Amino acid sequence: MPIVRNSFIQISKLPNLKGRISYISSKATQENLYAVYETTDRKFWTELARCNQEEFKKSGTEGTCIEARELIIALPESFVDYELDKLLKLFSEHFKQSYGVECISALHHNKRKTNYHIHLIFSERKLLDEPVEKIATRNMFYDENGKHVRTKKEILDEAGQLRGGCKIIPKGGVYERNLFTIKDSRFKGDSFLDEVKRSYTDLINIYVKDDKQKLKVFDRNGVYLPTKKIGKNNPKAEQIRTDNQYRAMWNQTVDRALISGVPERQILEVKQSEIRQKVKASIQKLGRNPALLKSLIMTAIYALELLIGKVFKMASQKADKGIEMVAKAETEQTPVKKVNTFAKAQNEPLPEMPKKSVLVSKFYRLEGIYQKLDEQNKAIYEREQQLIALGQKLSEMKGMFKGKERKQLQEQMEQLQSQIENMKRYLPTIVQGYGYKNVKEFLAEYKASKAEYGDYRKAVAEWEKLTGEKVDDSFKAKLQQKQQKAKEQNGHINHHKKNDRGAR
Repeated sequence: MPIVRNSFIQISKLPNLKGRISYISSKATQENLYAVYETTDRKFWTELARCNQEEFKKSGTEGTCIEARELIIALPESFVDYELDKLLKLFSEHFKQSYGVECISALHHNKRKTNYHIHLIFSERKLLDEPVEKIATRNMFYDENGKHVRTKKEILDEAGQLRGGCKIIPKGGVYERNLFTIKDSRFKGDSFLDEVKRSYTDLINIYVKDDKQKLKVFDRNGVYLPTKKIGKNNPKAEQIRTDNQYRAMWNQTVDRALISGVPERQILEVKQSEIRQKVKASIQKLGRNPALLKSLIMTAIYALELLIGKVFKMASQKADKGIEMVAKAETEQTPVKKVNTFAKAQNEPLPEMPKKSVLVSKFYRLEGIYQKLDEQNKAIYEREQQLIALGQKLSEMKGMFKGKERKQLQEQMEQLQSQIENMKRYLPTIVQGYGYKNVKEFLAEYKASKAEYGDYRKAVAEWEKLTGEKVDDSFKAKLQQKQQKAKEQNGHINHHKKNDRGAR
């Protein structure tokens, strides 16, 4: 089954609006330019840039003036089959209708034709119905920087002449003319990009021909960390690649924590306290520091691994007690003869047997996938314990004549570490092979299915008790056989662990 993919939409600030419009809409600069669409004329963008520059100067703010913003919207490759002009018009008008601002867009392919995408530039201001003009009630004086000064003397040179660049607006003249509203502040917030992603993802999914190719929006507030896309000729490509490796390590550890049974709430708390809050504090104090992010992610990973280890230890202790209790219960259980009291007493037809819902019907399949995840997770944990034991043994090894043994141990540890890393990378592909986006998504459906299956079995038991009939459920029998086999394997492992501890 295909892997569920996230939609890709990014936003950027534009300090050179005219240059950017020329770049995305010109065939001289774009090898694979298919269409350009404009919701207004080019004069609008010239006036918008001038307005933003004038407002920026008046504000006295340091830095760079932002004249507009741009979205890059990745499209499924199957969209090449749609009419180019109509497709671009649809996506552009969708934005204008949603936010009420003008935009200009272009439909592109990259050089290798592997990335079909739209560039959509939009204004943060709206054009006023009528310009707002301010009339001077007295002569107004402006210096070379366009700053208003109080007296004429301040803009004259030593000879009493008007300095170059300075100007005088006479009484009754227009000293300020506004064509646009103020900037809409919602375009600056993180919530805006999230909103746009959801809106365009929904739009894309309407026109995806195959339901299996539908996109999803990455949840920024969820347990996982997003990886970043590396564009062509990106000067920070190596830095982003390394950053993505650490993010992937966190996501792999999150998968293991979820499978182990660590509550999602605890995982989010670790992510919030060890990564998000510390990154935010560091940026405010020292600016962005990619090296620090790696360190913070690794600390968060150690915190999750502690929780995973705790769950495994608790599970091992419960398994020892559980096996004893099950064995005792089985020996003490007295068979009960079932009687069809309903039919005999009332001489009425049997009540309708409980029916399986869609989720109940999926349970055996989902249980099989979960068992694969669980077995892989346990195998990783066992190898991690082996690695810890080898490290302890290496630290205790002393003496000048043990160099060969130390080298062998180090080689064993390196091989084991490599094996563990490969096993962790494989873990999420188990569910992706069945069409799930990630382990979290799979577990959500599995848990819902398990709960419904439990309710179904209770209803069946009541029906059997009431009617004296027996439901022929090969599904249940297979599941019980698989669960019993897992219990026996756990008991065997725990038995060996006890013997190992006793030998020590």
